[in-house]
Amino acid sequence: MNERMAGSGSRPSRARWLMLVLVMMVMCINYLDRANLSVAAPVMGKELNLSPATLGILFSAFGWMYTATIPFAGAALDKAGARILLTVSLIGWSAFTAVTGAVRGLAALISCRVGVGFFEAPVIPANVRCVTAWFPARERALAVGLYTSMQYFASGFLTPALAWILVHYGWQTIFYLTGAIGIAAGFVWHAYYRDPHDSAVANEAELNLISEGGGLAEMGSRSEQAFSWRKVRRLLSYRQMWGMFIGQFAVMTILFFFLTWFPTYLINGRGLTILKGGFYAAAPFFAAIFGALVGGRWSDWMLARGYSQSVARKTPIIAGFTLAAVIVMANYSESITGVIFFMAVAFFGQAMASTVTGALLSDIAPSGLVGLAGGLLYFTANIGGTLAPLVVGYIVQRTGGFSMALVYISVVAVLGVFAYLVILGKVQRIVISE
Repeated sequence: MNERMAGSGSRPSRARWLMLVLVMMVMCINYLDRANLSVAAPVMGKELNLSPATLGILFSAFGWMYTATIPFAGAALDKAGARILLTVSLIGWSAFTAVTGAVRGLAALISCRVGVGFFEAPVIPANVRCVTAWFPARERALAVGLYTSMQYFASGFLTPALAWILVHYGWQTIFYLTGAIGIAAGFVWHAYYRDPHDSAVANEAELNLISEGGGLAEMGSRSEQAFSWRKVRRLLSYRQMWGMFIGQFAVMTILFFFLTWFPTYLINGRGLTILKGGFYAAAPFFAAIFGALVGGRWSDWMLARGYSQSVARKTPIIAGFTLAAVIVMANYSESITGVIFFMAVAFFGQAMASTVTGALLSDIAPSGLVGLAGGLLYFTANIGGTLAPLVVGYIVQRTGGFSMALVYISVVAVLGVFAYLVILGKVQRIVISE
């Protein structure tokens, strides 16, 4: 163990917040490289003669590889640790992102998105693992809310900037620039991130604060449990996991509608220009940033006030899905202001549900199998994320509009309410013996 900083016997240090900043950086770049295609798609699709159904295939190519890889990425995370695996991950997906700007054929574009999906697979399980290791339970939902907000910040705050780049420099520049940023971030992550037991800036008081508060500060100081299919079967026998599987399926379905089809919906479905669509598209993402922070803070507040983990974690999730279901009301609004309002409410709710789900996984996952549990959860979740662009693309092509697509998203949100209200059951950590 590295030598601890001076003053370890008094005030807890704040190394956990520094590590959270690094996690937030990774999350921001992660979702920037997921969403850049949706910004480029209106121009890219016309230039390369891609139909809505073909664009749906291209949008989903990332998701198929990401979904297939994520359970194995979670198991690899338990063995290799977040520092090494995320370094390789960041540089790998950013390289494929940059190459996307240089290719033209559909097969080559799909190959690049498959590469991005392969290398991005460890990110979400790694984020959960980092927060589980560094944060006590009473701070965990806020920590998850802060890093979750980065996915909306990346897609919302940077959407107008990417739209401006698209208009003035072409869609290729979007991929060159975002790829270069990600490669640089990979080196920053490797240089500064450490697990608690390896950190030279976390004192003993902070480690005690984490451990006594339900965090897993010792994570990484010993070999994590070895992967086995028996452990997978055991995890799958718990209703908590299945409730989260269905709920996270709904979370990712709603999210990927916004990350893929939402700009095209505003431009092609509502007749906005590219620049105006980019600026209008930012509003729901800002609402989602607020939703992520509200959801995390609300959950931690209830936990600190003595509410049970079940109430403190499930209430914001159920409320969030209920708000997300109002997306269907955009079908009944003639004004763009009304449309953006309903979209903002829906994305606010999705962000609330997504944030607290991350904290809930930290509360439920077995201590030595956080990566594997996260891998299984996000494997199921990303089936929803992968199907969303395909289903929406098919609906748009068959019906000639987005109305039924919004009905589909609303129904999936109601399914999320059912999963957490009925299926999940009591929130408590799963214990699997060797």
